[in-house]
Formats: sequence, C-alpha cells, structure tokens
Amino acid sequence: MMDWLQQLGRSSLGVFERLGRGHLFLAQILAGLPGLSMRPRLVIAQVHSVGVLSMVIILVSGLFVGMVMGLQGYNTLVDFGAEESLGVVVALSLVRELGPVVAALLFAGRAGSALTAEIGLMKATEQLSGMEMMAVDPVKRVIAPRFLAGFLSMPLLAAIFSAVGVMGGYFVGVGLLGVDSGAYWSQMQAKVDLHEDIYNGVIKSIVFGFVATWIAVFEGYDTLPTSEGVSRATTRTVVHTALAVLGLDFVLTALMFGDI
Repeated sequence: MMDWLQQLGRSSLGVFERLGRGHLFLAQILAGLPGLSMRPRLVIAQVHSVGVLSMVIILVSGLFVGMVMGLQGYNTLVDFGAEESLGVVVALSLVRELGPVVAALLFAGRAGSALTAEIGLMKATEQLSGMEMMAVDPVKRVIAPRFLAGFLSMPLLAAIFSAVGVMGGYFVGVGLLGVDSGAYWSQMQAKVDLHEDIYNGVIKSIVFGFVATWIAVFEGYDTLPTSEGVSRATTRTVVHTALAVLGLDFVLTALMFGDI
C-alpha cells in the first residue's frame, strides 16, 4: 500500500515539475518573440513548413467532413420537413466546433509531431548545444520562429477547413440530394452570426494553435537526446495536444455558448 502511494506521489510530482518547466519555457519563448521582427525570413520559412505543407490534409479532410455533415444533416432534417436548413446545420457545426477542433487535431498529427521530431533531433545531434557554445540562444533562433509560425497558421487552417467543409456540404446537399441552392446559402447567411458564431470559432482556433504549438516545441526541447526519447516525445505531443484541445473545447464552449 505504501509503495503504491509513494509511486503515485512521485508521478504527481513529476507531472507538476514538467508543467513548471513548460511554463518557464513558454516565458522564454514569449521573451524571444519581439526579436523576430528583425528576422522575418525565419518565421516565413516555418509558416511554409507548418502551415502551407499542412494544406493538403486540411483541404481533403474538410471536404469529406463537410460532405458527411451534409449527408447526415439531410437525413435528419428531412424527417421534420426542414431540409432547407441544411446550410445552417453544416455551417454552425463547422464554424463552432468541427472546424477548430478537427483542424487542431490534424495540425497536431501533421505539423506538431514534425516540430517535436525536428527539435528533438536537433537536441539529440547536439545542434542546440552547439548554438549555445557560439553564444546563440536556441530558444530565440530555433524555437520562437516555429512557435510563432504555428500560432499564426492554426487559425488560418481552421478557417480554410470550415470553408471547404461548407462547400462539401453544398455539393452533397444541392448536387446530390436536391436541396435548393438559394435556400442553402440564404438560410446560412440569416442564421450564422458573425460575432456569436464566427468570432467565437476564431477565438477557439487561436487558443488551440497556441496550446498545440507550445506543447510541440516544449516536448521537442525537453526530450531525452536519444532516438527512443525523440520517438516518445513525438507520441506525447500528439496525445497531450489531443487531450488539451478537447478539454479546452469544452471550457471555451461553456464560456461562449453555455450558462456556466
């Protein structure tokens, strides 16, 4: 019994220790962001790496999610004679929830894991230590540009995901199931509110991008400098980001749309 309690205590202390290191690391990153105004090319290169190269999976996934939403939404609404409201169902589902959440999960799987593996490999091959020996701060030179690029890319990817998803719902609803095209767009424009729906979805994607990129760069920087350590850090990035995104989604939804 005592051994179990001791193990639980050590595990809990380890979790809090990593949280503390993570927040101190975040403070270092934020302190290094102003200096990036003098090196915009570092950020642009990383935006291409984590943002532009993630476009394919975002476009394809957004299209299919929208098509599924259109099909499922139509089959539900037709029972109530409300199939003309299909555009509202698809748009609200994507803008409020599926767009930010699914885009963040895809971002973690594609860009987040790549960031962790890249930084972890640089640590394992002592590139970060070499920078320190040359009086170059690796946080400002390596970590901060990647963090800012991920933070900027995530809201744009979520917006593209939602827009493509709406088009996917349109293709299925109007092109395959015979929903009136004018009703699809007019109902959507009438019911989707800029402040209550779109802005709140943007806020979610900004928060998710901040957290997902923070976890990715921290796991890479904090990894053990071995191939096994990098592998485990990459796995932790995807798992921890998914849990953080889903948990934050509930909190933000409750604050924005609930009565909590």
